[in-house]
Amino acid sequence: MPNARFRNYLHLHFIVFVWGFTAILGELISIDALPLVWYRMLLASGFIVLYISIRKISLTISRKLFLTLFFAGIIIALHWITFFAAIKVSNVSITLATLSTGAFFTSILEPIFYKRKLIWYEVLFGFLVIIGLYIIFKVEGDYFLGIIYALCSAFLSAVFSLINGKVAQKYNPTMVSFYELVSGVGIITMYLLGMTLFGNEMEGFTISFFQLSTSDWLYMLLLASICTAYAFIGSVQVMKYLSPYTVMLTVNLEPVYGIILAFLIFGESEKMSSQFYFGALIIIGTVILNGIFKNAKKRKSTSTLHNITK
Repeated sequence: MPNARFRNYLHLHFIVFVWGFTAILGELISIDALPLVWYRMLLASGFIVLYISIRKISLTISRKLFLTLFFAGIIIALHWITFFAAIKVSNVSITLATLSTGAFFTSILEPIFYKRKLIWYEVLFGFLVIIGLYIIFKVEGDYFLGIIYALCSAFLSAVFSLINGKVAQKYNPTMVSFYELVSGVGIITMYLLGMTLFGNEMEGFTISFFQLSTSDWLYMLLLASICTAYAFIGSVQVMKYLSPYTVMLTVNLEPVYGIILAFLIFGESEKMSSQFYFGALIIIGTVILNGIFKNAKKRKSTSTLHNITK
């Protein structure tokens, strides 16, 4: 099994690299955030339907589960809209650095969501994240709106991960993803139809909405297929061979990969001040430390339980 584990570890790094490339595509695609997310979710739904038909995965669910997944679909749609909006009004580096606060929001919301006590180091790490954010806000004030969008996106990401954390353990993740994507694109479609009926010339299904350039179509297909449908299915597959701790630490490299890629591709427009990178390092380092502490605590509790049951 070591060879299989190593191959899956490399596969995980490739998936995280792909996730980091999502922000690059968001910058390269010329259309606004809302239509971008509509196309992404619609095309990704199609790719997952194809996968479901090949694997013959059942889509039968209860009404209660459907309502949960429907709500999660709205959350992930809003997460992506604010994510790409942040990129459009600022840049990739600002967005990814700020998006790293998602782990901080999760640590704050998790005790409420799962009804447990707040842990002392979560409070400390939350304080460090706030310091990192303060440094970024202070030195990159011109990107204020982008930082706000990215913070909203990080919060929505945390809410989505908590919802998925409860359903993904019980149900087929491909089926869960299908309903979430379809729900998200359905809500966006209803909104766009409403804007069209009320004659909003800025939003809605206009002729220009469907007039994408050749490069936009190519980037969009790459975003929907590789960065969304494939990355999701692949991330589920590697979890069969790797520990959650390994997965978590590797996923935290996403903003690092993304920021490096952005600088290599876009050059000077992504070059930030040294203070920005210091603030980003505080946030990303805190996220990694939080994972290390949580893993150590989990191992300790598992060891204690093992000794009791001997």
